Amino acid sequence: MMRRTALRAGLVDIDGARIAEATQELRHRGRATLHDRLHRVRMAGGLAVQAGLAAGIAYLISHKLLGNPQPVFAPISAVGTLAASVGQRFRRTVELIAGVGIGVAIGDFLIYLLGTGAWQLGLVVTVAILFTIFAGASVAIVIQAAATAVLIVTLSPSTQNLEIPRFVDAFLGGGVALLVTAVLLPLNPLRVINRAARPALDLLAAQLDATADGLRNRDRASIQAALDRLRNNKEELANLSEAIEGAKETATLSPARWHRRSELIHYAEAADPIDRAMRNSGTLIRRSVTLIEDEEPVPDPMPDAIGHLAESVRLLKHEFAAGEEPEKARERSLRAVSEAGRGYGDGVGFSGSVVIAQIRTTASDLLVASGIEQEEANRWIRTAFGEQERPVGEPAEPGEAPKPPTAPPVG
Repeated sequence: MMRRTALRAGLVDIDGARIAEATQELRHRGRATLHDRLHRVRMAGGLAVQAGLAAGIAYLISHKLLGNPQPVFAPISAVGTLAASVGQRFRRTVELIAGVGIGVAIGDFLIYLLGTGAWQLGLVVTVAILFTIFAGASVAIVIQAAATAVLIVTLSPSTQNLEIPRFVDAFLGGGVALLVTAVLLPLNPLRVINRAARPALDLLAAQLDATADGLRNRDRASIQAALDRLRNNKEELANLSEAIEGAKETATLSPARWHRRSELIHYAEAADPIDRAMRNSGTLIRRSVTLIEDEEPVPDPMPDAIGHLAESVRLLKHEFAAGEEPEKARERSLRAVSEAGRGYGDGVGFSGSVVIAQIRTTASDLLVASGIEQEEANRWIRTAFGEQERPVGEPAEPGEAPKPPTAPPVG
């Protein structure tokens, strides 16, 4: 009753505002989640089609050509080869066959000595796992050995001569998987990498932009939120690394993709410096939070420099995707360093000096990601930063250009 009276009197409905804000946040999260799920579907779409095609072909060959009345293992092996280790499918096929061999050997030997039953099954699986671990085998071999041992123990009483078909199906499934990925349906490696790189680079650029805006407005909360979002980047980096390995494998195995090998070099060499740029940007953002907390000065060029870093990341993504030399990204990285030098000259506190140093380090990472050697990138950074880092009266380094290059050619 009092609630209604207050509302009629024209007072602010605080609870209603809170509910509206919470509802809006839930809607935003729902849209973000749907977008993420659709992106994952697009990322996995090619793999799903490859797996379905490989499973169907393996089934047909095993059933129609080899006369297997129950062709179960061949399609399972094909799907396992494709899905379990993207980027290492040839190795996965070898591990699959090795695991099957170990499982068959241990299963047959212990069945011969002990017979079949529940406790024999448990013992066979235990011995298969311990033996493969002792031999230093990979996780994939351990799993295959244990799974094959289970099949040998459980199916041997009702199915005779299971060992040879199991070997054949392992070879068949793995071979069909490689055939599909290399010849029948090879994915475009650059498209795969571009899709995987986009979330990681977009995340980095967005948080750098948020940090720049937060510094301009001295908004600690927004900078802290950017730091929290950037810290949750393990999935994006893992997807990028896996996509690079998968693309390299496709370009190696597939004759139709051999012409893409040289284009993949940029991405393969860019993975590590992008990872370092993420980490150094995290330090930059964390120190920006401290800078605001300690009420240190924020010279105007400092947030501008961070904004230029964000734009450099976006340009790097665009130029990689277009197959272009990333000259614009390099120029923007150097502009970020130049602005950082101006900010340093205007005067900063302790945390501000750390932010300036991290701008330089992140810009160096982005230059290396663009294809520049580390030593050359460091020289450009020193030149772009200007004279602020040298004590008064110290001469310039021998051979150092008086002005920073804007978009120098590679090599």
